[in-house]
Amino acid sequence: MNRQITGVCWSAVVLWSGWVAVFAQEKPAVDSPPKDKPAVEKPASEKPVEVQYAQIEIKGAYSEGPQAPGLFGELSETLAVALGKFENAARDSKIAGVILKIDGPTIGWAKMRALRGGIAKVQAAGKKVYATLNEADNMDFLLATACDEVWMPEAGVLTTLGLRAEVTFYKKAFDLLGVKAEMLRVGEFKSAGEPYSRTEMSPEFRKEMEEILDDFYQQLITTIAESRKVPVEKVRELIDSAPLTARQAFENKLIDHVGYQDELETALGKIHEGKTLKVLRKYGKKKVDTDLNSLAGMLKFIEALTGGEQPKKKSANPKLAIIHAQGMIVTGASSVDFLSGESTMGSDTMIKAIREARTDPTVKAIVLRIDSPGGSALASDLMWRELELVDKPFVVSMGDTAASGGYYIAMGADRIFAEAGTITGSIGVVGMKLATAGVMEKVGVTTDVISRGKNSGINSTTQGYTEGERAAMQKILDEIYSQFTHKAATGRKMPWEQLEKLARGRVYTGNAALKLGLVDELGGLDVAIAHAKKLAGLNPEEKLERLDLPKAANPLDGLLGGGDSGADSRLPTQGAAIRDLWGDLLPAGTSRAWGALRLFRKERAATVLPFDLKVE
Repeated sequence: MNRQITGVCWSAVVLWSGWVAVFAQEKPAVDSPPKDKPAVEKPASEKPVEVQYAQIEIKGAYSEGPQAPGLFGELSETLAVALGKFENAARDSKIAGVILKIDGPTIGWAKMRALRGGIAKVQAAGKKVYATLNEADNMDFLLATACDEVWMPEAGVLTTLGLRAEVTFYKKAFDLLGVKAEMLRVGEFKSAGEPYSRTEMSPEFRKEMEEILDDFYQQLITTIAESRKVPVEKVRELIDSAPLTARQAFENKLIDHVGYQDELETALGKIHEGKTLKVLRKYGKKKVDTDLNSLAGMLKFIEALTGGEQPKKKSANPKLAIIHAQGMIVTGASSVDFLSGESTMGSDTMIKAIREARTDPTVKAIVLRIDSPGGSALASDLMWRELELVDKPFVVSMGDTAASGGYYIAMGADRIFAEAGTITGSIGVVGMKLATAGVMEKVGVTTDVISRGKNSGINSTTQGYTEGERAAMQKILDEIYSQFTHKAATGRKMPWEQLEKLARGRVYTGNAALKLGLVDELGGLDVAIAHAKKLAGLNPEEKLERLDLPKAANPLDGLLGGGDSGADSRLPTQGAAIRDLWGDLLPAGTSRAWGALRLFRKERAATVLPFDLKVE
């Protein structure tokens, strides 16, 4: 392809590790004004007075913790970056208010509450926040109701349809294929293996799901009723009659205006009559040079390949360490998907981060921010041990999910904070393997076996468990369960008998966990940070340098298959990619189900959440 390049002087070609980088130096444009002739400015009295509104767009998944950049810039914002925009808008004296453009974020209850908290900070600074929605499901609308006004175009639709849980079961498909799922578990509520060994929910699983949905449904109704000043019973009626057109939503006081964003901006202009309204469309958005013909663009490309920016030299300032425990828990090192930037939580990587925080004399307190469904029982225990060695103030902040292994690593904290909608608990253990001899025989593949040792077939992928193998494996799971529950009882300062009754694989919302003593307090990351400072003898309002750990993983490792020290941990990110590409074609939970299968294939025992709950 021919490309015409103007105004550029090519100055060097450098060969670096197999990459050819062409660096360019820009020449001044031919028609640029002479430097000795400054532009003539209007007198101050003639300048129009400008009023600025920050437009903040809410979309994407909002991962927690440092993220490696995508190949051509940031693929999605982290939660910390999004909250930082609200804080900056609240402090910035030039900003008169915020236009919040909500565009289908894929978030859970904890992140939704965190973003509502960001909106509240802007409002506390005396500035109004205006929400614009084209369409709105539950999470979109719950965010919007925190704003001073909600605008929706006349073709918009409000789909607050209530809640629904769908669980896909694969047993019949496995039977047709000749695959036998062998499930072992401790705790009647530990149902992670049920989709592969049953055709419907067990009574315990159904009871658990009903209680969780009841809690979420009450939170949904209460939040809408309080925010929109509509009676609770009226909200129930509106949900039962949804979806609603924008006009119907307006008539029932769920939104304030039926109108487009340009009409909102016209209305704001009238409020500030006599002034020029300027909407900062990309407020707080980091500019990225994606032009590979420029030096900056080429350096950005190389930076993405090598895992992000070079680490800065550490300062001697007092610090607060935020350790981000995010993703499926695996043994080995963390890994990251090369294209999406999604990561898994490896025990080696996390132990290194915890050790850095606990041995750094400038770190005064540690906050462990958890957003994980659990995973490997062994990896969870290894991380728990390293956290037990922490001798500084140590506080846990639970995000959308901190269940099973994600709860395991929280047990040694001085205080545990959760959001009302956090999914937590699931204190139990499950083991499973798939016997594939049947499906192999269907395609003409047979297996002949010679063995020595009564239980030599425990790890066989073709045959199911013998009675002896099953008993041996159950003994291991029972021991891991005993370890888990005793450590949880010690951490919660609760008699083992009392804790064990709350365990058995049962999953709770943050609301329920607080009542049962599994967490200490409801609140977000800001509340947890303030408490950690207090424990360290510091003023909660005092600004400390923040140390975010672990550092972002190298995306190149994910492409080349490295980064995990042999552990097959890239499945969850691959599953996420499959969900994004084929989500409308696959049954609900399919990608998560395959993720669990890969985990079970590698791990003898797993402490993993039995379902992937998404509230839309």
